[in-house]
Amino acid sequence: MRGKMKKQVYNPYLPSWEYVPDGEPHVFGDRVYVYGSHDSFGAPIFCVNDYVCWSAPVDDLSEWKYEGVIYRKRQDPGNPLGIRSLYAPDVTKGPDGRYYLYYAFDFMGEIGVAVCDTPAGEYKFYGKVHHKNGRVWGKKSGEQFPFDPAVLTDDDGRVWLYSGFATKVPFVASRWHNLKNDGGTVAELEADMVTIKQEPKVIFPVKDRPGAFPHAFFEASSIRKSNGRYYFVYSSEHNHDLCYAVSDRPDGGFEYKGVLVDLGDLFLDGNTDEEHANNYLGNTHGGLLNIGDDWYIFYHRQTNRSSYARQACAEKLVRDMNGDFLQAEVTSCGLNGGPLPGKGTYEARTACNLWAEGHKTGRVDGSSPKKRLKDHPYFTQTAPDREEKEDQYIANMKRGATAGFKYFEFDGSESQITVSGTGSGFFEITNGKDIVAKAYIGKKTCFKASQGIYPLYFVYKGEDTASFVSFKIE
Repeated sequence: MRGKMKKQVYNPYLPSWEYVPDGEPHVFGDRVYVYGSHDSFGAPIFCVNDYVCWSAPVDDLSEWKYEGVIYRKRQDPGNPLGIRSLYAPDVTKGPDGRYYLYYAFDFMGEIGVAVCDTPAGEYKFYGKVHHKNGRVWGKKSGEQFPFDPAVLTDDDGRVWLYSGFATKVPFVASRWHNLKNDGGTVAELEADMVTIKQEPKVIFPVKDRPGAFPHAFFEASSIRKSNGRYYFVYSSEHNHDLCYAVSDRPDGGFEYKGVLVDLGDLFLDGNTDEEHANNYLGNTHGGLLNIGDDWYIFYHRQTNRSSYARQACAEKLVRDMNGDFLQAEVTSCGLNGGPLPGKGTYEARTACNLWAEGHKTGRVDGSSPKKRLKDHPYFTQTAPDREEKEDQYIANMKRGATAGFKYFEFDGSESQITVSGTGSGFFEITNGKDIVAKAYIGKKTCFKASQGIYPLYFVYKGEDTASFVSFKIE
C-alpha cells in the first residue's frame, strides 16, 4: 500500500508547463517512471519535442521529479536533421538487465530501439526492429504498419512486441509499399530485443472485421501482466476512450472487458453523445499502473484548442465482484487517493469538466471550423513552451460556460471563496444540484457547502468573456 503523500496531487499531475501525452507508467525498483511522447505548446503538429522522463516514489505519487531528456530525435541515424517526430514510446527491462526504449517516428512505418543501463538515463540508439534476414519491419509490401509499440518482457524472459494502427495514411502507403492497417498485432522478439522471432500477427481486428471488439481497436497499444494474466489497453474506434482486454497468454485469446476511461465520461450512465460529453474530446493513450492493491489508468487530455498540446492525467480504478475494472470517472483528484480538501487554493487548470453554454462540447481542436472554436472555453497559457511558469488558465469563458472540479470534501463550516481571473460578470457555483455561491471575480463571497463530498461547477454569468485562473476557499 502507498504511504501518506507529502502534498496534494491533481490532474494534470505534472507541472502546468509540461506536455507529456501517451504516458506509459512502469515500476522499476522503488520508483514509478512515466515514458511518453512530448508535445510543444503552440506547435502545429504532434510530438515536436525530444523524449523526457518523469518519476515518483511508489509510496508517494505526489512527488514527481523531472529526470531530463532521455532520448533525442537526432540520435536515430535515419533522422539526423531531427525532422521526424518521436511518437508514443514504451520501455521494458530486458533479460540482460538493461532498459530498452521502443519508438516510432511519426508515420514512417518502422520501430526504433534505444538502450540504457538505467531507467531514466541517456538512451543510445540500438537498432530497428527487423526480420531474421535483416530487413526492417515495414519495408516490404503488404506488411502490417508498425506503429505505437508496446513491449513486455515476460517472466520466462520471452519478449513480446505489440503494435498497430487502424487508419491508412496515404503518404505512408505510397512511401512504404502499401502497408496494411488490419488492427493490433503481436510479435515475439529474439533475446537481442530487435530481431523478430515470431512474425507479427493481427489479434485485435479493426472495426467491421471478424473478431473485432465492441469498441474496436484503433491505436495506442499498451500491455501489462499481473498474476499470470495479460492486460491489453488500447484506444478504440471512438478515439477518446481507453479500453482493455484480458488473456491467459500473450499472443492471443484476449477477451474484451470494457472501457477504462473516456475523456468526456462517455459510456458512463448510458451517455454516448459526443456533442454533450463532460469535457472536450480528442485522442488519448496511456497504460495501467499497479502498486500493491491499487490500480491506475494513465491517459492524456487536450489543451489550447489543439490535439498538439496534450497533458498527462491519471485515475484510480475500482474492480467489480468479478475482478473486472469499472470505468473510471474523469476527475480533478487523479492520483490523490481521495477527495481534495474543501479549503485551499486551486488552479482552474485542474478542471476535469469543461463545456460551453447548453453543455456543448464535442471535438474542438485544430480540425474544427474556426467559427466553432470561438464559442468554446479552453485551457491555455501565456508563457512559451517549457518556460517553467505556472500560468495556465481557462480562456474564452462566455456566458453559460462551465468548469467542473471533482471532488472536494467539506466539513459543513461557512467559508469564503474568491475567484481569480478577468471578466465583469460573476460565477454561479453549484454542487451539481444546488447553487452554493455567486462569486464576482476578485471579490470574496460567502460560501456554504453542507458536510460531505461534492463536485464544484463554476458557471460564468456575464455579457463579456472571462478568463478563469484560480479560486480560493478559506
